[in-house]
Amino acid sequence: MKIVLLSAVCLWLVFAVSGFAQQTPQSLADADLPSLLGIYKDIHTHPELSAHEERTAALVAKELRAAGCQITEHLGKYEKSDLKGYGVVGVMKNGDGPTVLVRTDMDALPVEEQTGLPYASKVVVKNDEGKDVHVMHACGHDAHISMFIGVVRALTKLKDQWHGTILFVAQPAEETGNGARALLRDGLYQTFGKPDFALGFHDKADMQTGHIGVTEGYTYANVDSVDVTVLGVGGHGAYPHKTKDPIVLAAEMINAWQTIASRENNPLDPIVVTVGSIHGGTKHNIIPDEVKMQLTVRTYKADVRERVLAAIDQIAKGIATAGGVPPERGPIVSVAKDQFTPATYNNPELTKRLVAVWKKSLGNENVEIVDPTMGGEDFSEYSLPDHSIPAVDFHVGAVDAEKVAESKKTGKPLPSLHSSKFAPVPEPTIRTGIVAMTAAVLELMKK
Repeated sequence: MKIVLLSAVCLWLVFAVSGFAQQTPQSLADADLPSLLGIYKDIHTHPELSAHEERTAALVAKELRAAGCQITEHLGKYEKSDLKGYGVVGVMKNGDGPTVLVRTDMDALPVEEQTGLPYASKVVVKNDEGKDVHVMHACGHDAHISMFIGVVRALTKLKDQWHGTILFVAQPAEETGNGARALLRDGLYQTFGKPDFALGFHDKADMQTGHIGVTEGYTYANVDSVDVTVLGVGGHGAYPHKTKDPIVLAAEMINAWQTIASRENNPLDPIVVTVGSIHGGTKHNIIPDEVKMQLTVRTYKADVRERVLAAIDQIAKGIATAGGVPPERGPIVSVAKDQFTPATYNNPELTKRLVAVWKKSLGNENVEIVDPTMGGEDFSEYSLPDHSIPAVDFHVGAVDAEKVAESKKTGKPLPSLHSSKFAPVPEPTIRTGIVAMTAAVLELMKK
């Protein structure tokens, strides 16, 4: 009887040890999902605008500290000195080895939520201009944070499988394009060391859950904000010959700027010049003295960016001159340097390496090679202007598969990122993000 009992105990111990040894990103993600779903709903219900992520940052810091990270809070120096830095860095050390940066963003958008979810945001705050605005996580940063915390927890429990140092970076102000730059300006790499690799993720509003997508090379564009003031000579609408009409000049400029893409640029180098705002005049029969326009300009390559910005300026001034506007009243073209976001470049070699890992951990059919976009993402800052730090930013599917299939069949678009109706399907989105990111870190830091 004693021999049988002893054998049973030994067998139990073998299974217990075996079960512990078999912990995987998948099993750890599954175990943590209930807790992470609670965190997700809490963050979704309490969104905060860019550079105001006080509550969110405190929550992230608490979770990182609980996982055993060394925490540094309140990081970030903005060009506007009145903005507070709410960046959080958690350092997890596990012997000698490579340093890997893992990043999440934290901020929300000035959008009134219309998802109908029971945990929908009802938050209204004053923005930096003092205006009341609704706030919503319309870009999925709440899901990113939940994935991020799940990755931290998983890697804490998998220390027998990796070595080195992980920098867990919770970044503020992604939506305004200056959060990563604020962290770097505050000495991120000087304080914590320059990483060997940088990894990021972002949910995708037209990809089914359970899938991830990645692009080799350029994946997001350079983003420039350009302000153009067209100065004319105003007067009565009945006597246009006695004026220099800035509205007509602005219209000519808008059309002419499109020839930058069609006639001045190599068709193999994508660019976008969009006039998103135009304001001028006060009444039907008054020709104003000026028109103001706001442009967003998207490019990939640095030399293409420089040529496009120069062409915008040249065309504006050329049209004004042709319209008889005196030189002293030429158009004012200014590029907002503090709003520039550089293109995100996924290191090709690193991308190939991680794709192989993801196919093993998620399944071949769940890893998609997707087209680059002209959207912007300041994750690009972490690889530095010369891309000397190999980096990869990948997409995580966030939409029910049936809805994706229906959209493709009917042509009816799904709610996009930044839409008041966008909300990821939380459980599978969070789970896939945890598994993919954890697998990537383990590959880069494996013993």
